[in-house]
Amino acid sequence: MYRVWNFITNYSLLLIIGALIALIWANTDPHSYHQMVEMPLWFNDLIGLDYSYWTKVYGHGYEKYEVGDVTKVLTFHYLVNDILMAFFFAIAAKEVWEAVILKNGSLRGKKAATPLFATAGGMFGPIAIYLGLAAWLGSDTYSAVANGWAIPTATDIAFSYLVGRLVFGAGHPAVRFLLLLAIADDAAGLIILAVFYPSGELAPSWLLLSLAAAVGVYVLANWLPRKLDRHKQTRPNSTFVRKRLNFLPYLIAAILSWYGFAQAGLHPALGLLPIVPTIPHADRAFGIFSEAEQYLTDLLNQIEHALKHPVEIVLFFFGLLNAGVEFSSIGEATWLVLAGLIIGKPIGILLFGWIAAGPLGLGLPQGMRNVDLIVIGCVAAIGFTVSLFVASVAFDPGAVQDAAKMGALFSFVAAIISIIAGKLLRVEKQPA
Repeated sequence: MYRVWNFITNYSLLLIIGALIALIWANTDPHSYHQMVEMPLWFNDLIGLDYSYWTKVYGHGYEKYEVGDVTKVLTFHYLVNDILMAFFFAIAAKEVWEAVILKNGSLRGKKAATPLFATAGGMFGPIAIYLGLAAWLGSDTYSAVANGWAIPTATDIAFSYLVGRLVFGAGHPAVRFLLLLAIADDAAGLIILAVFYPSGELAPSWLLLSLAAAVGVYVLANWLPRKLDRHKQTRPNSTFVRKRLNFLPYLIAAILSWYGFAQAGLHPALGLLPIVPTIPHADRAFGIFSEAEQYLTDLLNQIEHALKHPVEIVLFFFGLLNAGVEFSSIGEATWLVLAGLIIGKPIGILLFGWIAAGPLGLGLPQGMRNVDLIVIGCVAAIGFTVSLFVASVAFDPGAVQDAAKMGALFSFVAAIISIIAGKLLRVEKQPA
């Protein structure tokens, strides 16, 4: 039922191709690459970067555009990172929502307790290492890189899961443990992005628009039709909404919610999150890598399947627009991100996982050893997608952002470390 390679090719292969093209382009013709990234698509007064800020990041040549009296610039980078990536985060939120709300959800009950504790360790450990080493390097370095503390907290679900299966075998309980940890890590990452990395000056009152959109679409397209259909066997109202309106009310609500986030100063890529819980969902879930998910007919899964191919293309452009870093930009932020991931993740996951399993008495899944937590920590150190995204919002375009992005790209070395750690700690691979 679990076809990991299909997931990797669906959601990560185009991302990797885009990232490789970006690296080659940025290191052969950096000027044209950076002007492609910040290419203006629409000069307006509604959405995009502030015009004065865009002139700085675009650099020499912005004068050739005759823009008139406008305040905003919708750039290629803004379109992908702030608008289209909202669909990627909506899919991630869908998995987290089902894991939390469904009766058999993977993040419910005692079975999730130890992975959740380990997740906390996998975030506090990298933060402590990143900020601790930055402070040790001096106040100037600390001031320059401190805002990137969240970059090494991320775990790339797809790549980590693939490497976990290579190291432990498909049937090892540590693989399921790793998947729970990665899902919880994504959930925490969404909260961190919303709280600690606003995209502008905060205007919380605009969140009322997002709240109104979520409540309104739930009441009008979900709760009210079911209430009107009470005691009616044919369920005419619910059928009309499902067949005639389908996803349209939720699309309108999503646009309103996105705009509310953008105006509130929160990162607009998270703007669809309030709408996800309002969409009718199945009473069970088979998991993010399960082929069986395609046979569920609820609207939430239908929307996810409809977004599958568009999101693949979005991830290609995300890699293209965010991974273009010159190798000469490797600097202190690179090594701090790497240290946070490769040192902080295993230490944090081992420490918090051991506390949960031992002193707190929550235990580990049958067949798992304490030392397996070290290997899980190494696997979870593959940050990549979300680390790149956090780096792009934590720092303004420039040397520090580029150095931090390089650390996120280099986190693939954790795959090699994981395989070596598995051999040294005598992990017994278990087939499915």
